[in-house]
Amino acid sequence: MPMRNHLWILLFIPALFSSCRKNDGGAKPKSGEPYSRQSPGKSAHDLLSDSVYTSLTLEVQYMQAYPPDQAALDQVRTFLQGVVHKPGGITLTLARIPSTAGSPLSITGIRGIEEQYRTKYTHAHELDVYLLYADADFTDNSVLGVSYLNTSACLFGKTIAANSGAIGQANRTTLTATVLEHELGHLLGLVNNGTGMQTPHEDAAHPAHCTNQDCLMYYAAETTDILGFLIAGNVPSLDQACRSDLTANGGK
Repeated sequence: MPMRNHLWILLFIPALFSSCRKNDGGAKPKSGEPYSRQSPGKSAHDLLSDSVYTSLTLEVQYMQAYPPDQAALDQVRTFLQGVVHKPGGITLTLARIPSTAGSPLSITGIRGIEEQYRTKYTHAHELDVYLLYADADFTDNSVLGVSYLNTSACLFGKTIAANSGAIGQANRTTLTATVLEHELGHLLGLVNNGTGMQTPHEDAAHPAHCTNQDCLMYYAAETTDILGFLIAGNVPSLDQACRSDLTANGGK
């Protein structure tokens, strides 16, 4: 279950984590880095509108065992093109980084990887988002992905691979795209966490999620229910309530 203004998780069993941590060792931040050290949803308007940032770059870093699914990335680009105003375009960059040797990762570990390897930070009129594909499970191996800062998310390739692609399992491209789009939805401020609601539709029992069970932002996307739902289906779409919220906050 997500904790407002801290961490959004696409998982099988709800969990809570803190995401606030200073740079290790007091190292001098890289140019543009301080902007990227806010909570998920804090940059929702900047991501959605072109009032300040007219282009968007997704820096995708991955480990050899679980490279990104290009078809899923293409779907995610299409998803973003449908909701954000970025006349300068949406660019994806790919780079391989060293393996974690399969060791389970904590939020502290994920942030350490980002701080070591991330190269692109928001600057001028370009907003940069960091997406990490890890070759490990989370410390809770039921977790598929996390959005842990305002421009940062991580997917756990080992866990996704173990739960997709085989007979009776979800299609891997569909599951990967669902994880990515759900986490990006939280970076865009959904639901009611950085992007205000035009009509009430936040699930009181599951904050920052939609009450509509057919919506991408429904809380069941955090449980094993997602697997059965995706076996014969496509990536869930945002419902009209979520889309209206995004439009009101500067999106399409």
